[in-house]
Amino acid sequence: MISTENIDRVIGSDVYDAEGDKIGSATEVYLDDQSGRPEWVTVSTGLFGTRSTFVPLRDADLTGDGVRVPVSKAAVKDAPKVDADQHLSPQEEQELYRYYGLGTTGGTTGGGTGDGLDDRGTRVAGEARLGDDLDDRGQHAPRRSEDGAQGRDTSGPTTDDAMTRSEERLQVGTETAEVGRARLRKHVVTENVTTTVPVTHEEVRVEREPITEANRGAALDGPDLSEEEHEVVLHAEQPVVQKETVPVERVRLGTETVTDQTQVSEQVAHEEIEQVEGGTGRGTTR
Repeated sequence: MISTENIDRVIGSDVYDAEGDKIGSATEVYLDDQSGRPEWVTVSTGLFGTRSTFVPLRDADLTGDGVRVPVSKAAVKDAPKVDADQHLSPQEEQELYRYYGLGTTGGTTGGGTGDGLDDRGTRVAGEARLGDDLDDRGQHAPRRSEDGAQGRDTSGPTTDDAMTRSEERLQVGTETAEVGRARLRKHVVTENVTTTVPVTHEEVRVEREPITEANRGAALDGPDLSEEEHEVVLHAEQPVVQKETVPVERVRLGTETVTDQTQVSEQVAHEEIEQVEGGTGRGTTR
């Protein structure tokens, strides 16, 4: 349970959903007008934390990592868009209660249902926002410092003789997102291969030799006259084709980082200080 004593630990801490997924960072805490308990927290989400979304603190817990709320990250992403810089109207708070499936409280948080409306349904109490007080009429009043000064730029006996000029500055970062995919696929292709192989074969030739003393005995072996046949077996080489599969190379997909220049345009605001009519003496604007 988040109490008013824990508010300083909530602001600026990371906010996680019921499953432990990070939603964003807590920026402001809204208190219930009647009970004074923390009711809502605004969470910076989106790219660079530019979107602020209301998240209920009811049944939320403080952990070592930050704040864990009993809603999902997807629910926060699709929550109704309510401007965190303005008061919560009763309609806006009722819309948030309905969206998150919560019952309304007895008071209002900058606009809600219950004791914050008079008998005509008119809102009478202002936004009970962290760092703000309510005056004796129940209206929204700026928080006062210990020395009684209201705001940091209000003239008076408790302030110095200078005012602060502020400006917005653009902070641009990058995030990695999936933009496409590439894949490798292999398939079998059949092609004809022609090669030349040398082959040998035997051919018959008739050899004649004269009768000599060396072969006379073999020549006179047998009858004087006869008929006979003599046979010779001929041989020839024939091509024999076999196939084998062998690895020839390894192919893989790799990535390389290429840096491009991208222009980012955004409007930023700044304060200017100038002298106004009605003062005494002369001065210049800087």
